[in-house]
Amino acid sequence: MRRCLAVGLDCYLCVLTAGLLARPYVDASALPEAAVLLAVPVLVLSFVNQVVLTAFLGAGAGKLIMGIRVVRLPDVRRPGPGLLVRRWLYGLAWLPLRPWYGLRAGSHATGPVQVRTCEQGISYADPLGLRQVRRGDLVAYRRAARPGN
Repeated sequence: MRRCLAVGLDCYLCVLTAGLLARPYVDASALPEAAVLLAVPVLVLSFVNQVVLTAFLGAGAGKLIMGIRVVRLPDVRRPGPGLLVRRWLYGLAWLPLRPWYGLRAGSHATGPVQVRTCEQGISYADPLGLRQVRRGDLVAYRRAARPGN
């Protein structure tokens, strides 16, 4: 739930900021130009949030607000910029299609939709080997893994 709220906050903050930046330049009668004027800042702000902020702070704005950090497995460190750019590009390609895949899977299902949990062995790491963890859990892990404990 916390991860979904973080993604929602990221999207909301990105679109809100892009809208505020593009508002003075948008004419109500020119819809295609307005879409471009909104799309370019959204992409730039998304890149800054998902790549630059995560590289320097360990998380984007929504994840920072929700107390989540992005770490690289298995060494539990911050991911490098190259990995973050690939993750951002993957998110741009996969996230808009997720509802489509969910609807297609639901239409072919013969029984009720099953909720997969971590107890069933499902890994919540993304395909690039990154994981989103709560900040408190990360601090506790690093404290316990410190040499001399």
